[in-house]
Amino acid sequence: MKLLYVTTGLDSGGAQMMLYNLLSRMDRDRFDPAVISLMGQDALGDRIKALGIPVYTIGMKPGIPTPGAVWRLIRLIHQLKPDLIQGWMYHGNLAAQLASSIFTSRRFPVVWSIHYSIDALASDKKMTVALVKFGAYISKSPKQVLFVSQVSKSQHEALGYARENSHVIPNGFDTSRFLPSSVDDRTVLRSELGLPEDCLLIGLAGRYHPMKDHANFVQAAALLLETNPQVRFLMMGQAVTQDNPTLSNLLQELGIHDRVLLLGERQDMPRLLASLDVFTSASAYGEAFPMVVGEAMACEVPCVVTDVGDSSWMVGNTGRVVPPRSPQVLAEAWNELIALGKESRNCLGKAARSRIITEFSLNSIVAQYESLYEQILNQN
Repeated sequence: MKLLYVTTGLDSGGAQMMLYNLLSRMDRDRFDPAVISLMGQDALGDRIKALGIPVYTIGMKPGIPTPGAVWRLIRLIHQLKPDLIQGWMYHGNLAAQLASSIFTSRRFPVVWSIHYSIDALASDKKMTVALVKFGAYISKSPKQVLFVSQVSKSQHEALGYARENSHVIPNGFDTSRFLPSSVDDRTVLRSELGLPEDCLLIGLAGRYHPMKDHANFVQAAALLLETNPQVRFLMMGQAVTQDNPTLSNLLQELGIHDRVLLLGERQDMPRLLASLDVFTSASAYGEAFPMVVGEAMACEVPCVVTDVGDSSWMVGNTGRVVPPRSPQVLAEAWNELIALGKESRNCLGKAARSRIITEFSLNSIVAQYESLYEQILNQN
């Protein structure tokens, strides 16, 4: 069964990592996948190729696709002749549907995958808003519209997306890669980063973007440090570095630049996450089912998350959920976990990993995708 994934890009974001995870566990005796990235290969292209899966690029620039890029996509799909096309993210969904509709002699069944939640369209770029609205208009066309989040599904349906062909398959997590850290590993990492061996470490991971609301995290850090000066903070992600003037200036203004480490984009995320005492998602909007929260939970790290997308469902009773854009409440939630003490935090962490294994294991999520593909092709 030849599957073709058409994705917006292959950078190291959560949606793209879920695509990689899906491909890494897929039954290759039953499925023969290939990937088209509308933009470039970025961070994950080589990793997908290393799985023995071909990766093709269209070379589109951000924004409205040019006729030349559309033609390259159509010609490539014509050459590959897939049995089913899976769009991945808004641009990938639209491209997959467009390509299928052009081949009138043979309509490829198309599945969409949406990895975004919408709290208010006013928060989004004009192009995103246009894609969301046009997606609603043609949402009956694909065989299935998959959402990684229950909240996202409800939000999109309220905007006019078809209900009869929508379905939720949450993200899955590789619990063999994201593992609890030993005491020695935690000590070594703190030594490498120049941190006190016994310091309590709170972390955030995510590219620098308004939806991630790094300012919320930093402002909460300043508030917490007023009563807990021993705490240190790690921030990781693309453009989360000292060279980011907005972020660096804010840390200087708050007087906490020496308590917050900006590590930028890292390749050793399992090790970094496992060495934290508390992980935080401080996002203001846009999150659907954030990969990094599940990865931290798999490392037995209790999480404090803003109530965006399905973050609350993910965490359950293993951490804390706070409103977005509320530094004071975020700081209070951190303080609650600190007051619990190490032993109780460890219990929450163990419950978090158990929840990921039980509810969101990668193998069970991959099986849901595979079952859906076979069902669609049998019906087709």
